[in-house]
Amino acid sequence: MSTVLIVDDSSIDRKIVGGLLSKSSDLTIQYATNGAEAFAAIQQQLPDVVVTDLVMPEMDGLQLVEAVNKKFPQVPMVLMTSKGNEEIAVKALKSGAASYTPKTALADSILDTVQSLLAISDQRQRDARLLRCLTTTVSNFELANDYNLIPALVGHLQDDATRIGACTDTDRVRIGVALDEALVNAMYHGNLELSSDLRDTDQKQYNQLVQERRSTSPYSNRRIYVEARLSSQEAQFTIRDEGPGFDYRKLPDPRDPGNLDSLGGRGVLLMRTFMDEVVFNDVGNEVTLIKRQGQLQDSSNGLGDA
Repeated sequence: MSTVLIVDDSSIDRKIVGGLLSKSSDLTIQYATNGAEAFAAIQQQLPDVVVTDLVMPEMDGLQLVEAVNKKFPQVPMVLMTSKGNEEIAVKALKSGAASYTPKTALADSILDTVQSLLAISDQRQRDARLLRCLTTTVSNFELANDYNLIPALVGHLQDDATRIGACTDTDRVRIGVALDEALVNAMYHGNLELSSDLRDTDQKQYNQLVQERRSTSPYSNRRIYVEARLSSQEAQFTIRDEGPGFDYRKLPDPRDPGNLDSLGGRGVLLMRTFMDEVVFNDVGNEVTLIKRQGQLQDSSNGLGDA
């Protein structure tokens, strides 16, 4: 069983989120009414994931993220965002939060987000004395359009990056989230050519199209190609799909209050926030994610950059 701590000063919102997460029998739900109460609970017993509101009395969501990331960086945190607090949300992501979901999209995304974080933050401790001598690795993967392969690959790449020293324990989960978003985008939006607009407006039809296209040519024949170049100084991941590509410059900015309720552009925001460099090719069907050891996040990693 995994434990999820829900932090929100609204009893109604706590009940809604708790009900959505309770759909999974593998989750134990705990609650806190503000950041101070949550941090005290976390110090007593570490949860596996924290889901927190941003605007709360005593200690708000941003302060909670900063405190938890400083003392317990292995605990992933999910932000619940709403209109008016998009700037705080971006600051919280840069301060250590692992993901976010709009409050208006909780029913569609909160359980998937929590389960995805649990899958990619699974810590496997291995005695790998010999592998500490490893200096550089290059690995290549070819994936079919099977979502179950994504958490397995992300976990494998996290292990490799951690083992070779390309990332710290703090960065491990955040690199995992960036990889997960890039791979999901390559599969659903690239190879299967499914739009975020449809996912936002009709989740049922979106899911039906996923199943149809996974078994229909040309979508079913397409593959995702992943190359990972790792050293103790840098982790570089290149992910390419066989879809028609897209113009990443036209993605809606999720920091814009008018777009906050949409999940479109969320993945690119998370990638750019968590990695030191994110580069798309001209076609838009390949992205390279780079994380440099010891390098602070640069404000030039905005959504408008190449």
